[in-house]
Amino acid sequence: MPRVPRAILLHTDSLTANIATMSNPDTTRVLLRHLAATLAYRAAKVLRDVPASFAGFSNGPNMRVPVQILAHMADLMGWGLRMAQGEYLWRAEGSHDWETEMRRFFDGLAALDRFLASDAPLGHPAEMLIQGPLADALTHVGQLAMLRGAAGAPVRPESYARAETRHRLDGSSTEMPAHAAKRLITENSCRRGAGNSVRPSLENPTSHGRSSAMS
Repeated sequence: MPRVPRAILLHTDSLTANIATMSNPDTTRVLLRHLAATLAYRAAKVLRDVPASFAGFSNGPNMRVPVQILAHMADLMGWGLRMAQGEYLWRAEGSHDWETEMRRFFDGLAALDRFLASDAPLGHPAEMLIQGPLADALTHVGQLAMLRGAAGAPVRPESYARAETRHRLDGSSTEMPAHAAKRLITENSCRRGAGNSVRPSLENPTSHGRSSAMS
């Protein structure tokens, strides 16, 4: 196995040290919520308008099918919430029903965001949430996007850096796209357009407008 270059290892150590010195808990939670918002936005785009057969699509032997990946993502959100609350406990609770697992994923993500928005202290370091459930879920969003392409239903590209998740880094917004993403998917009512915004309200999930960016 090829060795990782020493320069990369040193750079990784430096990044880890810099993250460990973050001392502002408010900034940390805002960044965590923005990461959760980013996950919701990207996942919603990948999960909407999938073919009826996509849940069981197989790209090869001994590979997980999309519904199994989605169930794992939902389990990750439950793990992340328990981790934030101070409990380090993994539970595999998935089913083989696409709609059920999609609802479970977005409900779990919204629950995690509500906890992060509260005054309750984090039960485990923010770094664990990032490198564990959140990073893992983002990896699987990319996996599902690749499987969509293999299944003949590719995801339309966009500039994700310009996408407005409506979770500002200054903490001035309490909006989070998980509710809107779930509603857009389950109602299949998203309209195509040129904009790049997701605008749900966490306090009143029925008050948001329809987004044109989830295409």
